[in-house]
Amino acid sequence: MTTTGTGVGARALPVTDLSLVVLIGASGSGKSTFARRHFKPTEVISSDFCRGLVADDENDQSASRDAFDVLHYIAGKRLAAGRRTVVDATSVQPEARRQLIELARKHDVLPIAIVLDVPEEVCAERNAARTDRADMPRRVIQRHIRELRRSLRHLEREGFRKVHVLRGAEEVEHATVVTEKRFNDLTHLTGPFDIIGDVHGCASELEALLGKLGYADGVHPEGRTAVFVGDLVDRGPDSPGVLRRVMAMVKSGNALCVPGNHENKYGRHLRGRKVQHTHGLAETIEQMEGESEEFRAEVREFIDSLVSHYVLDGGRLVVCHAGLPERYHGRTSGRIRSHALYGDTTGETDEFGLPVRYPWAEDYRGRAAVVYGHTPVPEATWLNNTICLDTGAVFGGKLTALRWPERELVDVPAERVWYEPAKPLRTEAPGGHDGRPLDLADVHGRRVVETRHAGRITVREENAAAALEVMSRFATDPRLLPYLPPTMAPTATSGVDGYLEHPKEAFAQYAADGVARVVCEEKHMGSRAVALVCRDTGAARARFGVDGPTGSLYTRTGRPFLDDESVTEEILGRLRTAIGEAGLWDELSTDWMLLDAELMPWSLKAGGLLRSQYAAVGAASGAVFPGALAALEGAAARGVDVTELLARQRGRAADAAAFTDAYRRYCWTTEGLDGVRLAPFQILAVQGRSLAALPHDEQLALIDRLVEHDAGGLLQTTRRLYVDTGDPESVRAGIDWWLEMTGRGGEGMVVKPAGALVRDAKGRLVQPGIKCRGREYLRIIYGPEYTRPDNLARLRQRFLNHKRSLAIREYALGLEALDRLADGEPLWRVHEAVFGVLALESEPVDPRL
Repeated sequence: MTTTGTGVGARALPVTDLSLVVLIGASGSGKSTFARRHFKPTEVISSDFCRGLVADDENDQSASRDAFDVLHYIAGKRLAAGRRTVVDATSVQPEARRQLIELARKHDVLPIAIVLDVPEEVCAERNAARTDRADMPRRVIQRHIRELRRSLRHLEREGFRKVHVLRGAEEVEHATVVTEKRFNDLTHLTGPFDIIGDVHGCASELEALLGKLGYADGVHPEGRTAVFVGDLVDRGPDSPGVLRRVMAMVKSGNALCVPGNHENKYGRHLRGRKVQHTHGLAETIEQMEGESEEFRAEVREFIDSLVSHYVLDGGRLVVCHAGLPERYHGRTSGRIRSHALYGDTTGETDEFGLPVRYPWAEDYRGRAAVVYGHTPVPEATWLNNTICLDTGAVFGGKLTALRWPERELVDVPAERVWYEPAKPLRTEAPGGHDGRPLDLADVHGRRVVETRHAGRITVREENAAAALEVMSRFATDPRLLPYLPPTMAPTATSGVDGYLEHPKEAFAQYAADGVARVVCEEKHMGSRAVALVCRDTGAARARFGVDGPTGSLYTRTGRPFLDDESVTEEILGRLRTAIGEAGLWDELSTDWMLLDAELMPWSLKAGGLLRSQYAAVGAASGAVFPGALAALEGAAARGVDVTELLARQRGRAADAAAFTDAYRRYCWTTEGLDGVRLAPFQILAVQGRSLAALPHDEQLALIDRLVEHDAGGLLQTTRRLYVDTGDPESVRAGIDWWLEMTGRGGEGMVVKPAGALVRDAKGRLVQPGIKCRGREYLRIIYGPEYTRPDNLARLRQRFLNHKRSLAIREYALGLEALDRLADGEPLWRVHEAVFGVLALESEPVDPRL
């Protein structure tokens, strides 16, 4: 498209938001002034500036080759990042423009030319006024203008998609640049959408599917928008009927449509091009012969207007016909249109003589979901955040739609086999759950994870390496590891006499964060456990791609909790039965459930540590203290003054006894399930829904129903107390409850915002829980003598800020993993967040906090 100025009036120059803009004009024509006026400083790359970079002199023409190498490099980096770039150079020579056009093609952006055709006298006068160019020979300007005018007629043929010619200084002065969005950029449309697979002339099935989706005469009562992935025509019985319906919906604003390769071929036929009447085109031509010339003209115009692909819903959704790798999303070029229409092939043919498609979806790692068609498959299944909706309606399969953002599939069966396929429909289906699900590149090195609740979270390379060691050597099957719980922030260090941790500080912290109501939940004498429970083996296979296990039970670092898989399955079976008896499978419309829980006794996981380290300390102390006490008491009886030493030794003996009593509460003998207890306290996610934001009173009500319907005594309830952080009496009751519980040997409690997912006045995430551990329990952590005044004084110097920051970052990553899991995103996307939690766990922090 060429626009040429004809007068002095203000002219609007449309310039695409992602493009390579080339300013063309003689030296002195005003290109730099024009660029400064109409584009951001960061968008403009000047050849003069690049000469200065490499030669310290913007007018050193001997440095031009190196300067343009720098210019092309910077421009390439900007275009690769999706940023509009403006080249400020004379660009009057075809060779200079050719390199820039090749650069635009390489990055699949539009090259746009803005020509400043300014008279020679004006250019010479401006150069003379510049001290650095006062001696520029007039012949240079004359040569520039000659070369420019020789080029004007050829700019579009060179490859520029838009050419704006401004004639004269006044027209340049009065021109304005108007930024246009790309045709494929519909990110402002958020849906909801109903994306419909290849129709291929099956008008009756299309009407049935639209009716099932809730459309009446092409309009949805709730304002949903249909999106067609192309291949509306050929092979089926009524291509005109399909076109009439789709065109009317697009015209009324109730639908969007991208072209398929069959529309593209039929459009070329309508324009008089020579095409082979194969693969169903002959049927479409015959059917359209009964239609009016006016309708055929409308069809031709409709097909010509179709855009290769659309980017929708804030960039979260891409719709095209044959699939599109992430590097092509939102870009514009012949290469991209070809890929969107036909896909990519390996160059081989299969046993049916058909091209073998390159399995791009197996390598896809993009943030946007890509919905496409083109290659018929028996079932529409997600693979790495992509899904093919061509389920072979014209071949006797079914016509399928995807509801977005619900990710729900809706289909209707074909009325009959309308066209015999070249090969059986069931010989090709996309990879499935195991199609290259995880890759080292997904987690290797420094990573930045985008989260919905806390923005970008960085995972350092050294932390990723540590997590990779754990994940590869010790973790449970990654398909059954969809979440890791965050570390928990401890309460602020207490100033209460004799206490290192006390509820008063936890209540004060939440009050300062603006949380009026909190729930205090009893901490059980066990270990954090995550339980993934599937309704049956079929559900485990369908959602998680595993054969055999019906779920998993693992620690907060992703390791299987129990070595005996049969005991794990028995625990999952008891949970499954309780969920069913409580009616939660149906109530929550799910075939799987992810729970956060505490598994007891602690000795199931940490018993070896307790026995080998903590118990050894207690035993050694118990063995030493009696002999030492006897010797000291004998010395005192003989009149030796050992009063102070004897008192200290008696105190140490009492501390050791208290230490031994503390750790023994966490260990008892189990055999099979006998003696094992599981205390679930939160349902994290179910099919299609994260429950992390469900208020804790609702959560605990569901958990109580689970416990109530457990017949064998495996499940244990979690005691709780609600506290108003602004009411002194309520706070006092919370403290008393904690004192009573810890006084009889309990571990302590976790204080949580009753509303679950809460933000403070500045919009920041509030800690999801603050642990407040009992005085005697802390002996296991800090040692038998930690309560001595001198030890407490030292321990009160602990630094909590890093631990709290870690807890919030891990919490945000955990929320992101749950959201991705509930949204049905691929395993690698879920594991990006899961792996991030594990990596952050390797950050150096006092493990006792």
